[in-house]
Amino acid sequence: MKICIPTQEDKGINSVAYGHFGSAPCFIIHDTEKNETISVLNDDRTHAHGTCHPIHALGDDSVDVVVVGGIGKRAIQGLNAMGIKVYQSVKGTAQNNVNALKKEKLLELTSQNACGGGHGHGCGD
Repeated sequence: MKICIPTQEDKGINSVAYGHFGSAPCFIIHDTEKNETISVLNDDRTHAHGTCHPIHALGDDSVDVVVVGGIGKRAIQGLNAMGIKVYQSVKGTAQNNVNALKKEKLLELTSQNACGGGHGHGCGD
């Protein structure tokens, strides 16, 4: 399984999870089968509201799961349409979140429990 976690910086699996999907500076992609981690910079982090497509920053690196502190309804719907499940992150590192996901300790996010519209709304901060 490939897990994408938005992070504050590129420190590999020890990167601190970032609070929101679209504005994350970096994404960590961890492959649980190979136990490998790569980092991808988010070139779309300064987008106008409603126009972000950070999943495109991942390029050819398809993922199965996104683990994130905050994400909007449309982003969840778009990811789900691509076959990607979305889970609420816990505070701490990407490794903390990978471990929590493996232990089934993370809440799956849906369009019903997504963040509200607009940036700075407190979700995932």
